[in-house]
Amino acid sequence: MNKIICIANQKGGVGKTTTAINLSASLATAEKKTLLIDCDSQGNASSGMGIDRDVIKTKNLYHTLCGNLPLKEVIVNTQIPHLDIVPANQDLIGIEVEFIHLEEREKKLRYLLKSIDSEYNFIIIDCPPSLGFLTVNALVASDYLIVPLQCEYFAMEGLGYLLHTLRLVKSRLNPTLTLGGILLTMFDTRNLLSHRVSEDVRKHFGDKVFKTMIPRNVRLSESPSHGLPIILYDIKSRGAMAYMEFAQEILTNGRI
Repeated sequence: MNKIICIANQKGGVGKTTTAINLSASLATAEKKTLLIDCDSQGNASSGMGIDRDVIKTKNLYHTLCGNLPLKEVIVNTQIPHLDIVPANQDLIGIEVEFIHLEEREKKLRYLLKSIDSEYNFIIIDCPPSLGFLTVNALVASDYLIVPLQCEYFAMEGLGYLLHTLRLVKSRLNPTLTLGGILLTMFDTRNLLSHRVSEDVRKHFGDKVFKTMIPRNVRLSESPSHGLPIILYDIKSRGAMAYMEFAQEILTNGRI
């Protein structure tokens, strides 16, 4: 039985895609069969994994959501053993309008994932920076929600809206959905505000906050432009070590 994890936060620039890519890569490195699903029309998880945009023009998440192709036909192997990806591009932009009259449209992704239920240990879903149709689909399809939270004041403001959406989805569409945890990202040890945000979040959410914190790291920021997860770009960097530690925490903490 696999574990489906949604990486979501409606605020942009908090490390969702970075987390989705590098958590997936780290789990695969631990020899866990992992599928990364790019659920964002910007396609950053796809490009960040080095997937050629021309290759996926006719085979991406849009085509399987619309029923044109089975999910298995749009899965692409990556350069990391045990890690596959369902890529995405701008085709996803209009899908909410196309599905407006479709019954149970919020469960579309959930039904698709049932076709590969036993083939992966982990399925990681990278969401767009909104609480729209695609994010709701990801939440309905998932067992756990991980919220990357940038260690800055404004990043905390939208957290309440996301947790409210979590409660609504749990009560109406997916009763098994659980808050897997909050991941503090872009932590700067030299910045007093980073420490204050960390203390406030841990005080309020307790053990729902992961022990691992992702540092602000130049090598981590550079790696997507090379189409590489951080463990392939610079395995000795602080960013690589942090994400490997995060994957190990998920594998051993018992919450996920």
